[in-house]
Order: sequence, then structure tokens, then C-alpha cells
Amino acid sequence: MNAPRTRVQRRPVHGVLLLDKPLGLSSNQALQKAKWLLRAEKAGHTGTLDPLATGVLPLCFGAATKFSQLHLDADKTYVATARLGVRTSTADAEGEVIAERPVQVSEADLARVAAQFTGPIRQVPPMHSALKKDGKALYEYAREGVEVERAPRDVVIHELHLSFEPDFEASKLIRIAAKASKGTYIRTLGEDIGEALGCGAHLASLRRVATGGFTEVQCVTLEALEAMDAGERLAQLLPTEALVADHSRVTLGTEDAGRFLSGLRRRGAWPDAPAVAVFGEEPASFLGTAHAKAGELIPGRLLSPIEIQQILLSKNAHTTCETTS
Repeated sequence: MNAPRTRVQRRPVHGVLLLDKPLGLSSNQALQKAKWLLRAEKAGHTGTLDPLATGVLPLCFGAATKFSQLHLDADKTYVATARLGVRTSTADAEGEVIAERPVQVSEADLARVAAQFTGPIRQVPPMHSALKKDGKALYEYAREGVEVERAPRDVVIHELHLSFEPDFEASKLIRIAAKASKGTYIRTLGEDIGEALGCGAHLASLRRVATGGFTEVQCVTLEALEAMDAGERLAQLLPTEALVADHSRVTLGTEDAGRFLSGLRRRGAWPDAPAVAVFGEEPASFLGTAHAKAGELIPGRLLSPIEIQQILLSKNAHTTCETTS
């Protein structure tokens, strides 16, 4: 007879966890594991990483989920390896080999192709992707052996560096370091680079090393998180306002803060700004986002008074623990 499952008591958790996603887990599987470890009520991620990929995956909890779109839109930086001479059905190492060609590539070829793919480019999304057609993910069609027509997408490769791996003669691996706009498929980029080199290629490994202003050195692994106690896990969270670190900053007095939180515009000598992070002065707290135009502060996404109260209580509890320890 199976023992009854222990029900996890959820709690309000607010903030951002920078996770180093492990190989083999989907982004949602990693999210659900972290959510369970933190016993969080509400969580979401800021853009998926393939199971084959590792690296920076910002996870948003509670109030932070309101601002996750900001990092869906952020530029991402990747380091990948591509195996030249072999094309696969999925453009990565998990697919079946569909073509093999000899490899004759020089340093000059790598430099030429890197320049060719730097800047605005067009990509056809891969069939093995989560994009939807008629409410169904493309990878579902792919598993059924159905090829669906996909419209090309405009993306931007801000920086691209190609180099031979040290064991290139044996492995036929090149290193791809790319900083790219949202919506860029690195698997497709690797495959297209292989075609431009005249030999074809597929992605052998992929790691995201930065998203927006967040980098891999700030991340924690699931393994490390599992080894921590509850307090240590919560201490890994960045505050919700970490998602708006690049916004202009405005601090409001108590009366203006209360009115702003109820959705009312405030007047002041603020310069025009498209993205503003708004804080309350007393108590010091993040209130939400806005934009400033013609001397008005116009509310955008706002925290609720309950969320602000929960965040302040959590900060006070953490401060008390530090003082008594």
C-alpha cells in the first residue's frame, strides 16, 4: 500500500531566482522544481531554454511575475558548439542524421561567415520549437512527421564570434559566441552557419550565459538549492525590482505613493522617460512601473498593497533573523 503524499504548504514568495538550468530538464520542469523547493504560491519563467541547453534562466515568483515580460524581450548571450559536416532532423544532437558532407573550413571562412550573420538577419523558425500553428506546437507536428510552412522572422545578432575548438581536426566542432535579440533560435543559427560554410552543421551543445543584465555567475543550481534550508533558499532571491534595474528611478512621498498605487497619475518635475521604476519613500518599497510624459507620472504595472505588505514583512523577518543570529 502506498504511503499518502505529503501536501506542501504554499506561501507567498516574491522575487527573482537566477537558476542555472541543468541539462535534460525543460524550463517548466526546472521552474516547478524550484517552486516546490521554495513552497511558492505563484511562479513563472522569462523565456524557455531547450532541455538540451543549460544556463541562465530567471524565475519569477509572486509580484515579480508581473514584470517577467521585460526579460522575455531582453537580449540574450549564448555560447554553443556546432559539429560541422553533419545535419540532423532537429538541428541539434538529439535528431537523426539526415546529411553528411566533407569539411574544408579555414579561419578566413569563419571570419567571413561571422560577418555575414552579424546584424539584422531573417530566420525560419525550426519545426522542433514551441511556436504554435492553429493552437498546436510545431514540435507536435514534427513528431507526427508533418512539415508546416513557417514565416521568416526578423532578429538581430548584435555580436557573433566563431572559432575552432582545440580538437577540431578530430571533433569538427566550432565554438559560437552570440549576443542576440529576443526570438533568435541558436539551433537555426548554427544550422545556417553550417550551410554558409558549405558543409552543414548541427548544434552539439548550448549554454545561455546572460539574459539582460543577469549573468551565469549570479546563478544557483537546483542541486545547490536542494542542499539549502528554507531560509537559505529564500536568501537566494533577488528583489522584484531587480527586473527593472535599467529603468529611471522615481521615489514618491507617502500620499503620492498611495494615490499612484490606486492607478492615479501624479504630477511633478520629471523628465520624459519611457520606463520608470517607482518607489515609495516611507516605508521604502517598490511600487511598480510607469512612464513619465509632460510632467506626469503615468502608472504601468503595479504591485498590490497586499504584495507590498508581504514583501516588507519578509524583509523585516529576514533582518530580525540576521540580528539574532
